[in-house]
Amino acid sequence: MSEKLIGREKEVRLLNRYFQSDKSELIAVYGRRRVGKTYLIRETLGDFIDFEFTGLYLETAAVQRSLFQKELNMRTSGNTQSPEDWFEAFDHLRDYLLSLKKDRVVVFLDELPWLDTKNSKFLSAFSRFYNSWGREKVLLKLFVCGSATTWMLDKLIGDKGGLYGRTSRSIYLAPFSLHEVEYYLNDVKGMHYERHQILQTYMILGGIPYYLEMLDPDLPFSVNIDTLFFEESAPLRTEYDFLFRSLFSDSPLYRSVIEALSNKGKGLTREEISSQTGLSGGLLSKTLENLNKCDFLRVYADPTKKERGKVYQLTDMFTLFHLRFVAHHDGQDSAFWTHLGQSGAKNAWLGYAFEQVCLHHIPQIKHALGISGILSNAYAWSCKAYVDKDGVEWKGGQIDLIIDRNDLVMNLCEMKYSPSEYVIDRKLMDTIRERTELFRREQKTRKNLRCTFVTPYGIHSGKYSSIVDSCITLDHLFHE
Repeated sequence: MSEKLIGREKEVRLLNRYFQSDKSELIAVYGRRRVGKTYLIRETLGDFIDFEFTGLYLETAAVQRSLFQKELNMRTSGNTQSPEDWFEAFDHLRDYLLSLKKDRVVVFLDELPWLDTKNSKFLSAFSRFYNSWGREKVLLKLFVCGSATTWMLDKLIGDKGGLYGRTSRSIYLAPFSLHEVEYYLNDVKGMHYERHQILQTYMILGGIPYYLEMLDPDLPFSVNIDTLFFEESAPLRTEYDFLFRSLFSDSPLYRSVIEALSNKGKGLTREEISSQTGLSGGLLSKTLENLNKCDFLRVYADPTKKERGKVYQLTDMFTLFHLRFVAHHDGQDSAFWTHLGQSGAKNAWLGYAFEQVCLHHIPQIKHALGISGILSNAYAWSCKAYVDKDGVEWKGGQIDLIIDRNDLVMNLCEMKYSPSEYVIDRKLMDTIRERTELFRREQKTRKNLRCTFVTPYGIHSGKYSSIVDSCITLDHLFHE
């Protein structure tokens, strides 16, 4: 394993295992754009790669095949003309690989979805290439990856045609955790950030290595953000647009859903999304499914309400930051983030972004509670205000994280951002009690309901703090 890789131990073990196996393998690595898929394969397989080619965004099949052949010609010192179709291109690749006289050959095709252009028959040729290799005595280790997660899952991994059941293993590559971001920024890049700065970095860039690599160790945190997003020609200013265009052919449709969700921190139901976007039926279902697969949103469901209880939340940190601050920035203030200070808009974003960070680190919350080994289910719950049959008015409420445990306990989690110890006042205490009672009534549960606070620096010991049964701090979220 490369010393440059951070985390990824499980993924490296899998890549090495299938490389060393005694049969031909097709391994598909997928995950959000910029998450490090290409880097993982190159660093793990290194000099073992016999042929590598990367698809080009929105390029024609003829140009892609021409470049494919040029790569082959460079390796063979040949001068073969560009193939007429992908079938011929893969025949040339097979001939080259067999000419190496090795007992196993390694091929890495990057951004595979971009090679599958309209009417190119790329996927048919790719399928024929892999399926026909069984006649050869040489083992083929075919590693592919792509950022268009929906294509990878539907056209390759879940293919019902010639590639059905052919993928030996699919590997999902997740963004870095807070622990991994801390190690990368401080131990690798020498940033010397305190954990609160790392938290805010995560709130803006998520755990995306490509974005984190762009931070300059010689600049203060706020200046780094201004440089990346708000200065003239800032490198990440147009990233949002390209991100969606590169993933979805009908990107405006997907953006309409994302932008509706960005305005509602607590999330939206399917009906609310339909009302705001005009989408409905199968088209809306497919859009929500694809956004979920691509890690842009999270779906939480109340188990007692089934489909009707699903709530969709925007969970991609980079996208949330862009829509809250970058999209509407007029470009006049190149030090916008530095000058923003503690405004209402920033405080509102901090609160919601912190909730999302917590929801990205549920395993760390469970570890802090000492329940990692207990079977549990995590979900959200909401209830609208109503008057019951006895004339009692219930205000309604929402709980963004419930950890429903198999030991007859439920942790009802309050996730609150604060730059210092969080102070619970009488109003919040009453709200928690009323909401807990409403939850018990609606869920008809007899489980022990425990109030769990997740807040960076803990709870201030005061008159109303006894409402909290357990508290998770920022240090807990950094657990490996």
